[in-house]
Amino acid sequence: MIDFNALAKVSRLLMDAELTPAQGQRFQPTGFPDLGAAEYTRPDGVDMLLVESTQSMANRLESVCWDEATNDLVPALKGIPYVAIDAGDLGKSSSMLEFHRLNSPYIMGDEAFQAKLRNQLGLKDKKEGEEDVPGALDLRKLAEVVFRYDPGSVLHGVFLEKIAGRLRLQRALSAFIEAEDARRVESGGVKFDRLDPTGKASGGAEKGFGNVPHHRVEYTARKIIAYFNLDLSSIRGYGLPAHAENFLVVWSLWKIRKLLESGLRLRTACDFSVKRELQPTQPTALSIPATTELETQLKTLIAECKPSFASPPVTSVSFVSKKEKKK
Repeated sequence: MIDFNALAKVSRLLMDAELTPAQGQRFQPTGFPDLGAAEYTRPDGVDMLLVESTQSMANRLESVCWDEATNDLVPALKGIPYVAIDAGDLGKSSSMLEFHRLNSPYIMGDEAFQAKLRNQLGLKDKKEGEEDVPGALDLRKLAEVVFRYDPGSVLHGVFLEKIAGRLRLQRALSAFIEAEDARRVESGGVKFDRLDPTGKASGGAEKGFGNVPHHRVEYTARKIIAYFNLDLSSIRGYGLPAHAENFLVVWSLWKIRKLLESGLRLRTACDFSVKRELQPTQPTALSIPATTELETQLKTLIAECKPSFASPPVTSVSFVSKKEKKK
């Protein structure tokens, strides 16, 4: 079990784990449309590479909570509240899956739910022409209301600008993966067209015909580290009950454990396994329980948090697309 006394005087819980490619030595990092892979050099001259960004890691830490087969929380997390979205012809989703969490346009598009949040936050409607709601905002009240409907938004951050432009909770749990002493591995290939190699008879390469050569860049690295940061000061600052704070800590550690155990196939050519187990770097003396122990503790804390959770825990909202409105 987690020793919460060991965390009482610590502002952040810092952890890391060393990774290695599951097969071979090459891996494919995250890429960005405007710059490709994020390569950089440390002040000491070591070539570095961002393997996975903070934003992407947040999505991966959330995805381990969801069972795609049943379209529901994994059994160990049953009872944790979230918002379920019925978007008609567009399908179904939830605050657990949406990139903007509780601020998803598919959630905020439900005017009744948006009005409920505004009322519970003690905010007036924005007047026509106003960019924001006047008056001081109570971030403790915001954390309380967000925790009620979607505690994942407390952990991973949310910005409810559709209600008021200052309603923001920063990430309490963040993570990223870096590669040290990274080297480029350049290769290539050809998209082979057995029917029309030149593509001239079928409409050209721009339409997908013909043999098309392509360039590929992967990387090797001396060391690959996954870093995790749990901001305990921010969580304490929200003024939530002690059992709610403890729940957020244990749930965060469970997410990290599950990601390292089952969620490290980041892309087709980027599949990792754990080389060195998760260990705390601040405080170093903390012992991080195994996943099964965390699940046992989670079950108790979910029950204790029931008065702070929405009842029922799953809040349903509806989104009507423009296509449906026309019908």
